[in-house]
Amino acid sequence: MGDLFSDAARERIDDLAPLALRLRPATLDDFVGQNHMLGDRSALRLAIAQDRVTSSIFHGPPGSGKTTLARIVAGTTGAAFEELSAVSASVADVRAVLARAKDRLGGNGRRTILFLDEIHRFNKAQQDALLPAVEEGLITLIGSTTENPFFEVNAALLSRCQVYQLEELQDDELTVIVRRGADALEARVGDDLIGLIARRAGGDARNALNILELAWQTAQAEEEPLDEGHVEDAARKPPLRYDRAGDAHYDFASAFIKSMRGSDPDASVYYLAAMLEAGEDPRFVARRMIILASEDIGNADPRALLVAVAAAQAVEHVGLPEARLNLAQAAIYLARAPKSNAVIGALGEATRDVRERGNLRPPKMLRSTGHGLAARRLGHGAGYVYPHDDPRGFELDFLPDELQGRRYYHPSGQGEEEDGEREGAG
Repeated sequence: MGDLFSDAARERIDDLAPLALRLRPATLDDFVGQNHMLGDRSALRLAIAQDRVTSSIFHGPPGSGKTTLARIVAGTTGAAFEELSAVSASVADVRAVLARAKDRLGGNGRRTILFLDEIHRFNKAQQDALLPAVEEGLITLIGSTTENPFFEVNAALLSRCQVYQLEELQDDELTVIVRRGADALEARVGDDLIGLIARRAGGDARNALNILELAWQTAQAEEEPLDEGHVEDAARKPPLRYDRAGDAHYDFASAFIKSMRGSDPDASVYYLAAMLEAGEDPRFVARRMIILASEDIGNADPRALLVAVAAAQAVEHVGLPEARLNLAQAAIYLARAPKSNAVIGALGEATRDVRERGNLRPPKMLRSTGHGLAARRLGHGAGYVYPHDDPRGFELDFLPDELQGRRYYHPSGQGEEEDGEREGAG
């Protein structure tokens, strides 16, 4: 009876399963996207086709095809295929898989492939339990993760695996998937709605099919043709790709900074909005702008630092959501300001001399004369010219004797940072 009920349950699950699961590709020919790693004659494609996949980590955002690729490997390999989810599997589960793998290898020479979903959820002890088996070749490990494996997977285990980076799907790739879904549902979906679903999916194939399925079901329930309202109603979740503790945090922050540095106010505001909409800490954003004001603008526009600091103060005093305006104003100002890296350049060169030669003592003319007669007997202050009384004081070299003639600050000539002698001379 148990087998009968199990068979019936499997048949019903196939009927009730989400569209995304029902349409999961079973071959590489049906797989959409990731051409950078699965193109014709690519190493991974040939390895899958020839059943010689080595231990690998598939890293990428949700809906990019990590689990699908693993199942395609399962369908093409002659090895036994075991699957665990790191969310629920224990060390005992891992050891049971390894024991079965050892029995197979010793009994009939059959290999074992272990697919471990969300491998980043395994702690160090659990990952360490896999290491000897991977190193000895007892199992071929295929792990999938949405997190950066270089941060989340043990270095020893990672060094024994190939890492494949999957990218979020492009709109044209998602349209292919949505059309397949529409055919499977026997749904009438116009090209404009297919494009809208692709855009609202946020690069996620699973999300695209979920939107399509829900929108079509809603339209059928209302006995109306599928329209934009059905799609928008089904796509209530914003297609945001952001994790404040993961790669997206650093990628968007980097794009934001480089857009301001490159004087692109539109891109600067876009990345600012993307970070804030995803829940980024506005104080982090403000701190980055303060740093950029000195690092990339400096004295080409000294007001840039004042603007950035004012935005940071506004975040503290006003808070979100209103402080978004202050941050946007500052980002646009910094993007449009003239650029110079002369400040960081000067500091870098000076620091290099200090580290290489030590903190050389100032020339005697600059040393303190606070000790009166004793200081004067040592020559302290001799030769110093007070610039406000004598313009020659602006022409003196104030560096230590060993560094006389060195220049650290090289004005860029941009904005207010004129290319010339020290300001104040003359």
